[in-house]
Amino acid sequence: MPLRPKVPNVGVEHGAWGEDVAVEYLRVHGYEIVDRNVRPCRRDQRLEIDVIAYDRMYDVMAFVEVKQHARRSPYARRLQSITRRKKDLLRRACRTWLAKEHWKGGYRFDVIEVYGEPNSRMRAEIDHVPGVQLFEKSERYVRWG
Repeated sequence: MPLRPKVPNVGVEHGAWGEDVAVEYLRVHGYEIVDRNVRPCRRDQRLEIDVIAYDRMYDVMAFVEVKQHARRSPYARRLQSITRRKKDLLRRACRTWLAKEHWKGGYRFDVIEVYGEPNSRMRAEIDHVPGVQLFEKSERYVRWG
């Protein structure tokens, strides 16, 4: 029986492109990229951090969730695609990474929304939302601005 040709997953392809755009944006703005697509817990593969970047200006580690959208919608609110369940998974992933790496400094959670598509003539638009409240205030969470 012949194998079926592998069909590309457009969502994964666009998501990877969005992460590449976000990483380049962070580098240009002075962040040091520590890691990408981190799964800090082998037992739970749902726990993933898109980008971990060190913000030299504020001396904090930034855990970055990247969301890629084909275009802006006047009906969608910012950060709407991050559900309560996703927040819980992200919080667990970040805490696991912090414990594994013995990170004692400050940290925060950022979201970068990338609007555009790969191979488009239009330049991608980027919204960087730093300091999204994901952690409890009693932790070493650093409030932005």
